[in-house]
Amino acid sequence: MKKRMTCLLLAGAMLAVCSGCQTTAPAPEASSTQTSEAASPAPAATPAPGSAAPSGLLGELPVLYDTALTPAVPAFTVAEDFSNLANADFLEYWSDEARQMLLQNGFVVVNSNADEFYPLYESNRYAYMPNFVTVDAALHTYHLYFLYLQRGTEEQHLLPLLQELTAGMLAESQAQAEALAGTDWENAARRNAAYFGVAAALLDPSGTAAALLASSGAAALPAEAAEELALIEAAADTAPSPVMNMGLEQPVLQEDYTQYIPRSYYTGSEELTRYFKAMMWYGRMAFLQSDEDMTRSAVLMNLALRDSGARENWQRIYDVTCFFAGASDDANCSDYLPLIEAAYGESAGPASLPGDDGAWQQLQASLQELRPAAINSIPIYEWEDRDESTAGFRFMGQRYTLDADILQNLVYRDVEESADGRQRLLPDALDVPAALGSDTALDILHTQGDTDYPNYDAQMEEMRTRMEQADEAVWNASLYAAWLNTLRPLTEARGEGWPQYMQSTAWQTKNLSSFLGSWTELKHDTALYAKQSYAEMGGGGIEEADDRGWVETEPVVFGRLSALAQATADGLDSLGLLDDGARENLARLAELNRQLMVIAEKELRNELPSDEEFELIRSFGGQLEHFWFEAVAPAGEEYFTPQQQPAALIADIATDPNGSVLQTATNVGTIYVIVNVDGSPRLASGSVYTFYQFTQPAEQRMTDQDWWVQLGKMPDENGEFHWDNAPSPAAWTGAYMPADLYGG
Repeated sequence: MKKRMTCLLLAGAMLAVCSGCQTTAPAPEASSTQTSEAASPAPAATPAPGSAAPSGLLGELPVLYDTALTPAVPAFTVAEDFSNLANADFLEYWSDEARQMLLQNGFVVVNSNADEFYPLYESNRYAYMPNFVTVDAALHTYHLYFLYLQRGTEEQHLLPLLQELTAGMLAESQAQAEALAGTDWENAARRNAAYFGVAAALLDPSGTAAALLASSGAAALPAEAAEELALIEAAADTAPSPVMNMGLEQPVLQEDYTQYIPRSYYTGSEELTRYFKAMMWYGRMAFLQSDEDMTRSAVLMNLALRDSGARENWQRIYDVTCFFAGASDDANCSDYLPLIEAAYGESAGPASLPGDDGAWQQLQASLQELRPAAINSIPIYEWEDRDESTAGFRFMGQRYTLDADILQNLVYRDVEESADGRQRLLPDALDVPAALGSDTALDILHTQGDTDYPNYDAQMEEMRTRMEQADEAVWNASLYAAWLNTLRPLTEARGEGWPQYMQSTAWQTKNLSSFLGSWTELKHDTALYAKQSYAEMGGGGIEEADDRGWVETEPVVFGRLSALAQATADGLDSLGLLDDGARENLARLAELNRQLMVIAEKELRNELPSDEEFELIRSFGGQLEHFWFEAVAPAGEEYFTPQQQPAALIADIATDPNGSVLQTATNVGTIYVIVNVDGSPRLASGSVYTFYQFTQPAEQRMTDQDWWVQLGKMPDENGEFHWDNAPSPAAWTGAYMPADLYGG
């Protein structure tokens, strides 16, 4: 009988910080800086051994928006027959359901046939439909450029460094194995040779490592390396790792090989696929402290990194990936190497390790003082001690993220088994906005029954408190964290003085799609680096009209996006990774969002935007098209369309090791909103996310290409389209999405 596997959970706020070779540190005390989202003081915490004083990697991002603004948008009445709308003719063929929902909520969202966000805005300009500039479109545009920059960095810089690093570590590990032959450190050295041999073969299937795998000579890699590669290539199951369990009487490490299914943009080229698999291997495999032989491997690996000259390449890769996704959640060289040198001496080499029992005992004791990881990313049994079963060294560990910490703390076993024996083995995407303050998300979770588990409410309250107390350094720890912080205003309820459409529960529910749509893009773009939580196993011719539009009144979101774009440029520039084209485009993106922030603030003060600002709203589609083409179109391609690279995408969020994964996905929808421009109510439209959530068998983790086929945007492997296979958006979106805009 298959044993149920789950993960143990860790309480306590923490922050992962990249500072040189530093890895982990707890959340710092709250800043005294007052903004519209001022945080309460966070409790003091003890830093992990070897870590620096925590601080935000991005530095202090400027607060561009007016923190003292008081919304003063005047109320207005819409006639039941919409006769006082300046462009009521657009509603002529709408269904009764859609018209009633528009009247009640002030807006509706419908599925769209569009493949990108910008075409609707361009078509609105020619149809004299006022544009409604959405935060969704702005957030999506940042995603496009983030992905473009990260992908280019990986292809041009990180992949060559990773190949060089791996080759050096393989050679050094083989030399260590030869030097330690016949000692009780030999098996650990051979494990390392196999470990780096697997990575080398993943990076170059026809290279030196492949030849060593096929060799029968003295330099041949252990047979376990070939067995490991077969499991990685099959990517079909959870099984004991042949390499990590080498020479052990009983396997101590299980691996979920479905994690090696290439996804996100890593399916776009053979080079990126190889990079994905090798970095997944480096990020997931743990040399456990609970096993002495694995710890010997970790010691040898640290000495090899120090002595081989590979440390510089390791550091470069780590620093760049820290900037994008955050610091490692697991111990790495900064934690282990100082302790190794303290025990054995700074000049210690492999030959001095065998027989020094005193140094070994000192090292073992000092390792116990390291703070364990916050997020468990490997399968363990529910009866196992979580820290003992997961604590250890990872060569290039996956990254701590605030949202993964939230999800980790809201599944079994911190959320206990229900009275009827049910366990919450997968979270819900709504857990994240709920923990960041959305009462609407929490209400939906209650209605869905997701909270009907002992201790769920207590855990949610603890996570809400921790997120509220997190200071600016937490939110500026990486581009990932700053992106998440940009979404936080979307969890806030809006009351008197805000536009009428924003005051309804339906709008707060719509904002969940905005939040989760952008969050899904964030998870998609960082699929390789961010840890995934595991539960425990257990045209002309039209009369010119007044088409002045409206910017969605979320100035904080636009302001933070502007600061984020500039921080992206500054960080890449400091890393020597910013070319002139990217610098120009990031400056342009920052300025666009700053201008949208200014317009949104004017709207909230009931001030009329200038003619130039109305023209910016009118030309918004062209602005988006520029960034889309820069980020998406292949180099040298003059004729490239969204049909060739749709905006819809999919990400896997969490894993139940019993065989399923939680996936979230997006598509492009259209929002229609009644806005009041200069005393003239009118219908305006824009592009928004539509949000999907479902479970999949782990061995069938979906790629973007799979999702496009399911939506009918791309043909399947037989060249056939399946327009009827598209799932329905999340059920709670029915609050603002009519079944049919035009009716039968």
